[in-house]
Amino acid sequence: MNENPLNGVAADKASPAHLTREQLLEKANALPLCSGVYVMRDRGGKVIYVGKSRKLKNRVSQYFQNGEKNIKTARMVSQVADFDYFLCETEIEALTLENSLIKQYSPKYNIRLKDAKSYPYIKITAEPYPRLVMTRTRAADKGKYFGPYSGTATVFSVLDTLKKTLGLPACKHHFPRDIGKVRPCIYHQMGRCCGVCTGCVSEEEYGALIDLAADILRGHTAAVRRKTEEQMLAAAEEERYEAAAGYRDTLRALERLSEKQNVVAAPDTEQDVVGLYNGDLCGCVSVFYIRDGAVTDKTDYLFGREQLTETENVSAFLCEHYRMRTDIPREILLGFEMDDDECAALSEYLSSLAGRRVTVRVPERGRLHTLCGTVNDNARERAEKHLAAMEKDDGALVRLAQLCGLEVYPERIEAYDISNLGTEHLTAGMIVCREGQFHRADYRTFHIKTVQGTTDDYASMREALSRRLAHLRDEDGSFSQLPDLILLDGGRGHVGVIRELMGELGLDIPVFGMVKDDYHKTRALCTDTEEISIAREQQVFMLLYRIQEEVHRYTVSRMENAKRKTVRTSSLEKIKGIGATKAKKLLAALGGLAAIKQADEATLAAVKGISKSDAAAVYAYFHPED
Repeated sequence: MNENPLNGVAADKASPAHLTREQLLEKANALPLCSGVYVMRDRGGKVIYVGKSRKLKNRVSQYFQNGEKNIKTARMVSQVADFDYFLCETEIEALTLENSLIKQYSPKYNIRLKDAKSYPYIKITAEPYPRLVMTRTRAADKGKYFGPYSGTATVFSVLDTLKKTLGLPACKHHFPRDIGKVRPCIYHQMGRCCGVCTGCVSEEEYGALIDLAADILRGHTAAVRRKTEEQMLAAAEEERYEAAAGYRDTLRALERLSEKQNVVAAPDTEQDVVGLYNGDLCGCVSVFYIRDGAVTDKTDYLFGREQLTETENVSAFLCEHYRMRTDIPREILLGFEMDDDECAALSEYLSSLAGRRVTVRVPERGRLHTLCGTVNDNARERAEKHLAAMEKDDGALVRLAQLCGLEVYPERIEAYDISNLGTEHLTAGMIVCREGQFHRADYRTFHIKTVQGTTDDYASMREALSRRLAHLRDEDGSFSQLPDLILLDGGRGHVGVIRELMGELGLDIPVFGMVKDDYHKTRALCTDTEEISIAREQQVFMLLYRIQEEVHRYTVSRMENAKRKTVRTSSLEKIKGIGATKAKKLLAALGGLAAIKQADEATLAAVKGISKSDAAAVYAYFHPED
């Protein structure tokens, strides 16, 4: 048995052992009473759960002893065929190894974050006149990133508030490139934009506004208000009354912003409060972010019926949560029990991430204890609402399985649609529905390559499915997962073509078509030989209607995106000397066709790969009167 945590875990494909419950208990009882990490494997040798303990023997043996266990733990234990373990000298070493193994293997029963790319950030770009933009990716580009935030609605709300409060441009112009080349918009006339486009705002003045925005994004609104008040008074003393009035308006906007926030602590308080709800069928980790004494955002992480949400699993989850964040507060409060050694290990790990001291503790009384209870209540309420919706969908999925004669509960459903513009831009869209909920991170688009000069939906669908099913051999990723049910936006012909493909590939995945009525609404499911009415199955009808609408929306949107790109590029390709490559360079550098039309020759020639003669040709094309 490997006892060195630095050596890693044997690969999943190693020959697995199949131990009985008695053998597993005997093996667990032989473990030492020291810190370490344990790795549970199923009959195929696949890692299904990773945990840690200060006393390996006691913790691991509990899994295999007779006694009451909650539903999720019992389900996990029933799948265990063997386990590995790793001895660690310290709690922080065990925490680090546990977190590393969870990221490496993505075990089925561990709680974990979805891909970081799914979370939105606010970025302040690294430009002479920086812009505030929403992004889902963090790059080493010298920009400043804030977040991640709980969702895009929160991001756009924050951006809108910042732009209104500080008078930052809301347009898509790039400065200083566009200074003096565009007319001031209505927002400048209304006093809601500082008017960089007029040329009256220097880089230094604009930079000061961006610095205020960065402070607000860090949660330092009180400090920003103090700084703005000082600037207002200084400007008034120097008789710069117009500037003083601008600072006054900013100060009032900041005060209104503070009034809207839920104040829960003293000013200048920076804390995160973590709550936990651990139900048999659903769990939730809630995090409230308190900056300057007010709740500025919150994130609820929901976990389904399989993932274990006991307190011992949360420390590794929080390590990953804060690894993604740019702002780690000095204090993190937990609304659930965690022993002192584990709190100390988590504090040490987060301190190394933040580059300064971070304290993790469990308040036992007083106002902070009450606040933790509030966050726990939020986690419970969020989980219960999710469970109610999940149970509704669960009933629909069970009934769908009965109607279709499925042998398994359809946990993962994939739906496909074809969209096109004449004989061009043939596009197949795939959406994924897991446990009755759309899983957008797994959506995929297939640009059809083998069908040319025609609108053969059958051939297009066959190509899309053959490309998708070829990835079932992948070792990991969404495509490696076998769907329990495939739904096609089409009739018997589509099903027949895909059933034939399944036969060629040696697969047996249930495939059904979603048949529409004259009003473009789902009226039935079909095989290649018969129809299954869903007219009197309200829950099933609503589920299938949602799926069919979503796959159609997604596919059409992807096709239209492809069309727009081609239209923009082909317009430029009409210009002598400008091919597809140069057209893409111009569009990427200037941000769109409208900007290219407005640009002068010098701006066009400044684009890498565009010569002076190219720039002259482009300018002449869009300005024939010159």
